[in-house]
Amino acid sequence: MRPCARILVVDDELSMREFFKLMLDSEGYQAECVPNGREAVSLIQKSFYDLVITDIRMPGMDGIEVLKKVKEISPETIVIMISAYATTETAVTAMKQGAYDYIPKPFNVEEIKLIIQKALEKRQLRQENDRLKEELRKHHRYEKLVGSSPAMLKVYELIRKVAQTRSNVLIYGESGTGKELVARAIHVESPRSKENFVAINCGGIPETLIESELFGHKKGAFTGAVTDQKGLFASADGGTIFLDEIAELSPALQVKLLRVLQERVFRPVGGTEDIAVDIRIISATNKDLEQEVAAGNFREDLFYRLNVIQIRVPPLRERKEDIPLLARHFFKKYADETQKQVDKISPVALKILMQYSFPGNVRELENIIERSVALASSSAIQAEDLSFININNGKGAKIDTPAVTIPSDGFDLEEYIARTEKDILLKALEISRGAKQKAAGLLGISFRSFRHRLSKYGL
Repeated sequence: MRPCARILVVDDELSMREFFKLMLDSEGYQAECVPNGREAVSLIQKSFYDLVITDIRMPGMDGIEVLKKVKEISPETIVIMISAYATTETAVTAMKQGAYDYIPKPFNVEEIKLIIQKALEKRQLRQENDRLKEELRKHHRYEKLVGSSPAMLKVYELIRKVAQTRSNVLIYGESGTGKELVARAIHVESPRSKENFVAINCGGIPETLIESELFGHKKGAFTGAVTDQKGLFASADGGTIFLDEIAELSPALQVKLLRVLQERVFRPVGGTEDIAVDIRIISATNKDLEQEVAAGNFREDLFYRLNVIQIRVPPLRERKEDIPLLARHFFKKYADETQKQVDKISPVALKILMQYSFPGNVRELENIIERSVALASSSAIQAEDLSFININNGKGAKIDTPAVTIPSDGFDLEEYIARTEKDILLKALEISRGAKQKAAGLLGISFRSFRHRLSKYGL
């Protein structure tokens, strides 16, 4: 029962109004009674009532009309219909119009008390669900972005404002902070949401291929170009293109991108005609582009074109209050994937996570939780499931160096280092299930560096 709920009774019989007033007051409700529908509608227009109890047969405006007006003025108000002339037809009509229940007279007092109680409990539950949904909408509305810290709420607010504009956006953030998720959220919230969102890692494609990837190529443009190929800019026409690691673009590609930004046209490799394109460009970097401009590594005019609106995604160490929320999000994800009954995290294990600095940010936390779920032997992640984390005074994870015995006649150090490096690369790929970008993040190196190291061993 919801205490102090406001209830309005509409009945042309004085005895019924007196009965309800006495009964409802004794139950702790705030009850008002009126003799006709016109007065009831006038009161509902002025103030809110949790519940309306109305007779059906009344002179002037009948109960069905009162029900319609209530649902029109205050859709959240619950309406219970009562009548001494109950028929199946009127009951069906009332229920179709949104009545909670239809009670024939005479009725049992205890029965109607219970019906009122259940109706108000249902409304309270619905309000609580709406409140929780609103909180989730505020805190987690943007696809897979998770967090309710002040730092993330600022990001959500920027996403909301930026999404409705046509301006280019530059997203700053360390590796693993979720820059692509922010870009996707902007696209989803924008008028372009029904069109394509195309993402490309500018540091993950060899320089000899990236121009063709971006702008496409014509048949015969280079060896292996056996057909015309549409590029990512063409695929994103009408939608959004996300250029991650924008600082890795070569000077030549920077010039071509600048032309797209200025003129909204591009030319495929080997092509002779320009192609017009309507796209929004969102770019991201983990570098300080102003320093890159000062060092001569990045064009100043391109920087200003890209940096119309700037969003900084905070590292996890700056929003540690989000760690419990993120941890629950990830262990539910991986528990579902592995079909393990892991649904909570122990206080000691959570304390370990809260003390850790997460140099790899959210991506590292996700990897830790994935591994912990795999190791968990109970329904809760325990401290021992996190034994591979070494807090190291908050400076990040530390891997113990294996003891090495040097033979008396010596050994080949370069061979040993190469073999060890190869083993580590393969182990990272194993943990990341073959995802090279994720494996690079585990080792704290760039994707380009990871790919180069793999190529040394023919991997």
